[in-house]
Amino acid sequence: MGRLFGTDGVRGVANSELTPELAFKLGKAGAHVLSNDKKKPVVLIGKDTRLSGDMLEDALSAGILAVGGSVIKVGVLPTPAIAHLVKAYHADAGVVISASHNPFEYNGIKFFNSEGFKLDDDIEDQIEDIILRDIDVNSHITGDKLGRCLDADDDAADRYAVFLEDTIDVDIKGIKLVLDCANGAAYKIAEMVYTDLGADITVIGNEPDGININDKCGSTHPEKLQEEVVKQGAFLGLAYDGDADRLIAVDEKGRIIDGDKLICICAKMMKDKGQLPGDKVTATVMSNIGFHKYIEGMGCSVDVTAVGDRYVLERMLQTGCTIGGEQSGHIIFLNHTTTGDGILSSLQLLQAILLSGKKPSELSDEIEIFPQVLKNARVKNENKEKYKSDKDIMAAIEAVEKELEGLGRVLIRPSGTEPLVRVMLEGQDVGHITKLAEDLAIKLTKKFG
Repeated sequence: MGRLFGTDGVRGVANSELTPELAFKLGKAGAHVLSNDKKKPVVLIGKDTRLSGDMLEDALSAGILAVGGSVIKVGVLPTPAIAHLVKAYHADAGVVISASHNPFEYNGIKFFNSEGFKLDDDIEDQIEDIILRDIDVNSHITGDKLGRCLDADDDAADRYAVFLEDTIDVDIKGIKLVLDCANGAAYKIAEMVYTDLGADITVIGNEPDGININDKCGSTHPEKLQEEVVKQGAFLGLAYDGDADRLIAVDEKGRIIDGDKLICICAKMMKDKGQLPGDKVTATVMSNIGFHKYIEGMGCSVDVTAVGDRYVLERMLQTGCTIGGEQSGHIIFLNHTTTGDGILSSLQLLQAILLSGKKPSELSDEIEIFPQVLKNARVKNENKEKYKSDKDIMAAIEAVEKELEGLGRVLIRPSGTEPLVRVMLEGQDVGHITKLAEDLAIKLTKKFG
């Protein structure tokens, strides 16, 4: 068995790769490692709307109970709700059962510590080591040492909703919005929040049946939202993913506002309000050159990290930056919470737009997003890193960089999961950068394939 934990917990096809047996072991090992030497650690568990959620929740719970831990099940709630509630319930850990934006047949298990942060690599390694080496952590736990399921307060969702509502300080009464909840974890809570705040809302993607999560809806498939915004004459459309930690927006003209633009709009508001320490914004290497130009035009700088929200958060904690994220719409507002939160992001976006006095389309159009082309070079797995020390390939990359200087950029990145080197180019002329990307990909394949 290879490494269990990826960049966002343990994921796989439910009952095939992510089995009840593995969930049981994760429950045991996770509760053992995260218990902080307490005899009866308390673990909060939430999930999205996938059919396999019940199966994995029960298996995971059994593992936690087997090492003497107690379980609080709060049902279907967004991932960021668990990150928030783990502190509110004074729990020792939180667990979310979700595969985020992936199709329903997949599922995942991710842990949060008692402060609501995703686990550091060394903690994941400890959990993984117990499982892979089949270390016995529970045979001595019998009789009254076993754990039990505790009753969750009926107000878990209400607590989270109040927290979200307190993050916005503009009046949104009567504002016409369309919400797409991806038939996922936000299907109740998003409507609750915006109804409480008095917005005039239409909700789609809010009829989960266990298998329709992310199916032609949500942040990865915003086409229906785009149509509905135009049809309703709405001010703004807001799309979440399956576990509601991402946001993609749609302006009043039905055009998509991606994560890069969302960060720009919210960062501008935060700078104007004096909430941007060091005039710094955190983003990944995949952020568009147009994003960089806009942020720099604000008199701010971009701190660049590797792809993955965990790396964004890690860097933000190091620098004190208060906003960071990815093109996918996973945005962290560190002055409010410890992880990406789609509903919170949508509230901040709406606040930024209303404070600007402009239409969503006007703010979006101020940010020029350069066309982006991605080509894959198929190489041998053992050769994925070799281009970095190859003089011919590096010379070819430098030539392209010189050609695009100031008006585009080149990013070459080995795939973490496949025998591929990804060639990404940005520039103003799509045809031109497509040809350049294809030529580089061919060179890489010929040399290392």
